Amino acid sequence: MIGRLFADRRRLAVLRRIDRPAAVGIAIAQALVAAFGWFADPIWLAVAIAAQLALGGLAAIYVIGPARPELGLARYAIPSIAGISATLFGKLIPGGLSLLLVPLVAVLLWAITYLELRIEKGTGGRTIGDLLLTSIVFSSSAGLLALFGPQTWPTPLILVAILAAPVALRAAEARGTFGVEAVGQSVLHVLVIAEIGAGAVLLNLSLTVMAALIALAFYSWAGAVDAIRGGASGRSVAIEFGSLMLLGLIVGLVLHRP
Repeated sequence: MIGRLFADRRRLAVLRRIDRPAAVGIAIAQALVAAFGWFADPIWLAVAIAAQLALGGLAAIYVIGPARPELGLARYAIPSIAGISATLFGKLIPGGLSLLLVPLVAVLLWAITYLELRIEKGTGGRTIGDLLLTSIVFSSSAGLLALFGPQTWPTPLILVAILAAPVALRAAEARGTFGVEAVGQSVLHVLVIAEIGAGAVLLNLSLTVMAALIALAFYSWAGAVDAIRGGASGRSVAIEFGSLMLLGLIVGLVLHRP
């Protein structure tokens, strides 16, 4: 009895350290749904994606809580988009190896919701947030391009743009931009990654390189806007982030498949 009492106290202490434990349960459920989608036929994959939308909506309503205009509205779409991207990307990982990644997927999905809670309290980190948004764009792009095949474009690129739109809007809101200006920045952001994606498809690069270039374009554009808003000159921003994209393009051309 004494041992059980101390064990219960330890469990309660752990739970006290976890802000809103429901986020853990929803992340685990999303990871299990993603694992189901990795091995499912297309029709059941659609069911898994619908389940991710429902679970992400539950995370937005029950965990993140009421809307706060000063933090933006796109944050409520991110748990669903993250779950969908995990479901799509996992199909690229061979066989039983993907099952080993289920705990990691659960941790990452929880981290996305947890970061939104930290941002709500004013303690969230911008850098890790940008990296998580970029990883969502990469995984969803790779999954969609593999699912439909680059030869069927523009269909996969249109779907990539649709999934990237709320992520781009979230990136704009994280910079402190809201309303019409945030929507305008997100539209330009999506157009940039769509153009880079179209170029990668026309160059017939490998799927991984295509997705990496799309994610690099997403990250570079967001970084360039941050730098300009911070007072950097347009020339220095163009040189710095243009060089980054050029380096990514060179790597893609080196890995070009005939």
